[in-house]
Amino acid sequence: MPKLTCLTTQLIVLTALTLASCSTTSVEQYEATALTSYTWQVKYANNLTNAPQPRIESFGSASLLNRNGVKPAGAVECPDNQGLWWPTLPPRPSIDEVEQRKRPQEEAGKPELQKTVKYHITYGVGEEQKTLPTNYDVYRQVVKASPSRIPLELTFGLNDDSIEKAEPVSK
Repeated sequence: MPKLTCLTTQLIVLTALTLASCSTTSVEQYEATALTSYTWQVKYANNLTNAPQPRIESFGSASLLNRNGVKPAGAVECPDNQGLWWPTLPPRPSIDEVEQRKRPQEEAGKPELQKTVKYHITYGVGEEQKTLPTNYDVYRQVVKASPSRIPLELTFGLNDDSIEKAEPVSK
């Protein structure tokens, strides 16, 4: 058997990765969702200034599911600069609640409000529905195509476990 050169081995690996990460499918049924969330968090440590990894406790949270960019029930008055709707703020934890979770010798930080967004695309393939995570850019492409129901070509990530691109199908 011939000996493989380093370059040949690298080309084989790159080809395999490219093939594994670039599958596509065309869809006509799809929905973009963005789960927006607020969560109050407090850091705890024996020394908050020097702690490499403080313990983090979560308090009140609130979430809201955006579907195709349409204002959901319970959303605040206006979307943000990215077109996302947010829930009303959860109540800030009181000093009593913060102190109750403090362990001996620990300091407690100030409550900080964390904002998170999780993007997903749900699409139909035949009779089957699949939901995969995505990013903001793909979410926006699907939101823009949704009102006109423009068919989309979805490009999947490595192992087809995420959606990396959504483009209108050219006819």
